[in-house]
Amino acid sequence: MLPQAYTWHTFVEDFMQDFSAETFRYFAFAGLTFIVLYWLGKTFFFRRKIQQKHPERKHIWRELKYSLLSLTIFALVGVGVVACYRLGITKMYSDIHAHSWGYFAFSILAFIVAHDFYFYWTHRFMHWKKIYPYVHKIHHLSHDPTPWAAYAFHPLEAVIQAGIFPIMIFILPVHPLAILVWGLYQTFLNVMGHSGFEFFPSGFTSGKISKWHNTSTHHNMHHKYAMGNYGLYFNFWDRVMGTNHAKYNETFEQVTAHTQRMKAEKAAARKPAYQEV
Repeated sequence: MLPQAYTWHTFVEDFMQDFSAETFRYFAFAGLTFIVLYWLGKTFFFRRKIQQKHPERKHIWRELKYSLLSLTIFALVGVGVVACYRLGITKMYSDIHAHSWGYFAFSILAFIVAHDFYFYWTHRFMHWKKIYPYVHKIHHLSHDPTPWAAYAFHPLEAVIQAGIFPIMIFILPVHPLAILVWGLYQTFLNVMGHSGFEFFPSGFTSGKISKWHNTSTHHNMHHKYAMGNYGLYFNFWDRVMGTNHAKYNETFEQVTAHTQRMKAEKAAARKPAYQEV
């Protein structure tokens, strides 16, 4: 039972603070990315578009609607976390000096690695045919996603997606600032994965080190085919479990080759048609 000081007024206040913070962060990343790629640079960046088309406006509005619903659910989960923290039953600590800066950095990395593991397996679970139509199908209505698809979840999926947060704060001592850094990281990577544009260079998916990091093409193919490519940040679990799409590397090279070809064509167009002698 919560302390008497925790009233409905406190609950609403906590909810509004969390919802405002979540919404600001999401709109800052997804909104800015959308404006740059789909409005201001619609023509300039088109050569980097993974699927050479733009989604219809109605699909964008659907993504935005479900994203706002997900943000509401994330805020409710955040309120629950705050309540648990006030009860002193989590491992969160407020004194930055309670642990070393080395541990602070470790806690961020631990959150990222744990989230990548959690996402891969819950994602595969939601693709189970007995679950998929009722939970994950909403997210896959975006066959060619935009940045707004990053949080476009069915309410039940939003709860699952948020689940890693309360799990981790009961397992690992973590400072709120470390949680904020992880939150910024996951929002940025999530938005870029749904951006519909590829900005990594040719050869990235075959490099000795770079191949272990996911690309926008990786997740875009997952939306296009609704199978394979289940990972979030890294390409570790997909490689280990053999769930990378068979044509992932080939498709990535086709996308980046298209970019390089258009660059070359533009460069050639700027050269004079003849040389003076």
